[in-house]
Amino acid sequence: MKNVLSIAGSDPSGGAGFQADLKTMCAMGVYGMTAITAVIAQNTCGVYRIQEVDPGMVAAQIEAVFTDIRVDAVKTGMVFNARIIAAIRDSLVRFNAKNIVIDPVMVAKSGDPLLQPEAEEAVRDFSAMADVLTPNIPEAEIISGMSIGSQDDMIRAAEKISALGPRSVLVKGGHRSGAGAEDLFYSGGKAVWFKAARVETRHTHGTGCTLSSAIACRLALGDTAEEAVRAAKDYITKAITSSYAAGKGNGPVGHLAELYRRAGVNTD
Repeated sequence: MKNVLSIAGSDPSGGAGFQADLKTMCAMGVYGMTAITAVIAQNTCGVYRIQEVDPGMVAAQIEAVFTDIRVDAVKTGMVFNARIIAAIRDSLVRFNAKNIVIDPVMVAKSGDPLLQPEAEEAVRDFSAMADVLTPNIPEAEIISGMSIGSQDDMIRAAEKISALGPRSVLVKGGHRSGAGAEDLFYSGGKAVWFKAARVETRHTHGTGCTLSSAIACRLALGDTAEEAVRAAKDYITKAITSSYAAGKGNGPVGHLAELYRRAGVNTD
């Protein structure tokens, strides 16, 4: 059994945050662990309140895991502010963490901010630690300092982000208009496009959390970064196709849809 640590915020509605990470890890066949960075009052309609966890407590959670259990991969999600980012970075360096996937979470699906503006530079510095960095288009624009409107723009942004230090960059193209959902994987000067048909649904809450967690799981299981992204892309496409209309807003993707089907559970 491989062990994967999620360092992320919470989502009490269960569609995003570490709750989505744990569901993804279960579906991927790894043992999931968590270090919580923020407690969020959130549901499918929006974010209503955020309570950050003290950076020392974030570091203590990470230490508690690493000093007891082998960690085969790490995924980071919502980090909220520069002090928490510093605590995570120092902890991962201290324990020589491997297979690090950084999802630079800045804005929720509802449009609510999940990162303090003054922490944007800290996110750029933190990105250098990533084996795979997974920004969406708006996040890639902030990190690269350029606007993105075309596939050529995605490549130029990936080049700029790659220069910051991450080994691989996955620029997620879901925010671009069009029939497809092309993601750009960029590593070592090589660009690879991952294409999938766009699924017509508003129930895509937690897609970024889920995708980055799936990548971390596949890295833990021994995939190369490109292989991990390919497998994770396949998983998230199936999860979106099996999304669940929970709540009144943007429902979650079907993290455990295959397990539910095997159990005879109807999620319609």
